[in-house]
Amino acid sequence: MNDEVSKSTAAEAAPPTGTDTTPVTDAEIFRGHEGGKLSVAATRPISQPRDLSIAYTPGVAKASRAIAENARLARQYTWAHRLVAVVSDGTAVLGLGDIGASASLPVMEGKSVLFKTFGGLDSIPLVLDTKDVDEIVETLVRLRPSYGAVNLEDISAPRCFELEDKLKAALDCPVMHDDQHGTAIVTLAALRGANLVLGRDIARQRVVISGAGAAGVACAKILQEAGVADVTVLDSRGIIHSGRDGLNPVKEKLAETTNKSGLRGGLADALRGADVFLGLSGSTIEPELLGDMADDPIVFALSNPDPEVHPEAAGKYAAIVATGRSDFPNQINNVLAFPGVFRGALDAGARAITENMKLAAADAIVAVAQDDLGPDRIVPSPLDPRVAPEVAAAVAKAAVEDGVTG
Repeated sequence: MNDEVSKSTAAEAAPPTGTDTTPVTDAEIFRGHEGGKLSVAATRPISQPRDLSIAYTPGVAKASRAIAENARLARQYTWAHRLVAVVSDGTAVLGLGDIGASASLPVMEGKSVLFKTFGGLDSIPLVLDTKDVDEIVETLVRLRPSYGAVNLEDISAPRCFELEDKLKAALDCPVMHDDQHGTAIVTLAALRGANLVLGRDIARQRVVISGAGAAGVACAKILQEAGVADVTVLDSRGIIHSGRDGLNPVKEKLAETTNKSGLRGGLADALRGADVFLGLSGSTIEPELLGDMADDPIVFALSNPDPEVHPEAAGKYAAIVATGRSDFPNQINNVLAFPGVFRGALDAGARAITENMKLAAADAIVAVAQDDLGPDRIVPSPLDPRVAPEVAAAVAKAAVEDGVTG
C-alpha cells in the first residue's frame, strides 16, 4: 500500500461539518440538482502551447505508447485505477422502486458526490438501460480499462446477488453492492456499538431481521460471521425456515444457516424473547410487539423515509433505538462505510473486497466512536472526518492480510 496515498485521505476528503437543520424546501432540492451534481476538473492547467503539447498532441502519444508496451503503466499515467464506476439499472431506487435508468441517475450522481466528499475518490455514474444480468456483466467487462472498481447500486433482489457474483468472477477489481454490504457493515458497527454501551455479548444474542432483500440477506451473513448466536429472517410470508415452500435459491441458503431456534410463523412469533430487531423491509410494525422481546432490547428500524416503528414509540420498550434518518439519534448511514471501503481497497491495490475487509471496516467505524459512545451515539456522525481515513486504513490492512493485493 502507498502510505502517502493513504495519509492523504483526510486532506482530500473534507466532509461538511455544519449543523444547519433548517427544513429543506422543494425549490432548494430542484435547484441543487439543476444541471446535475458533477463536473470534470483538470488536474493540471493548460494556459500556454507548452501545456497543450504535454497534455494532448504530440506529448500524449508517448504516454499511450508506453502503456501499449506495458499495460500496468495505465495505473501511473491514467486515472482509471482509482476511478469508481457507480452502476445501476434503476430497478430498486431508494424507496421508489423500479423507476428506470434515467430516473436513477440523480441518485448515482449523488453517490459520486459522496465518494469525492468523504473518500477523496473520483467516480462516474453509469446507468444501464437493461435488466439483463448477462448484458450488464458484458457491458462492464468491455468497459474495464476505464475504471478501477465497481459500486453496484439500487439493483433489485434476487438479481443483485447473481449480478454481483458474476461480476466478481469476471473482473479483476473490487466489486461491491452497497445496498447489501454497505448496509451490513454499518449495521454490524452499530450493533457492536450498542452492545458496548449496554455491556452485552453479541455472541449470546438472537437477532430478528425483517426483510430478506439485498440488505437483509447481507446483514444476516455478516452478523453470523461476526459471531451472533442466532439470526431469524422474515420475508413477506413470515419466518424463513427449512422446508418452507416457494423459497428462491438465496432464501433456501438462508433457511439452511439461520433460525437455529426452529421458529415458525410471523413477526410476533419471531420477536418473542429476541434481543435485537433489525427492520429492512419497508413495512410497519405495532410498537406493542416490541414488548414481547427480551428486556431492554435493541431496535434498528432502518426503512426510509418511514421507519418500521417510530423511534419515540420504540423507545418505550427498547434500551437503544436507531434509524436510517438524520433527524433522529443513531443514524445508520452507508456513507460511514463505502467511501472508506473503496478508498482502502484502491489504496492497497486490491483485486477484490473480502469478508475480512468488511469486518475490518465495521470495527474501524466503532473505534472512531469508542471514546464517546452512549445510548444516543452508537456510531460516529456521518460527517465525522475521521471515519473514512480510519476505515480505509483498516480495509487496506485487511486486504494485504488476505493476499488480494498486487
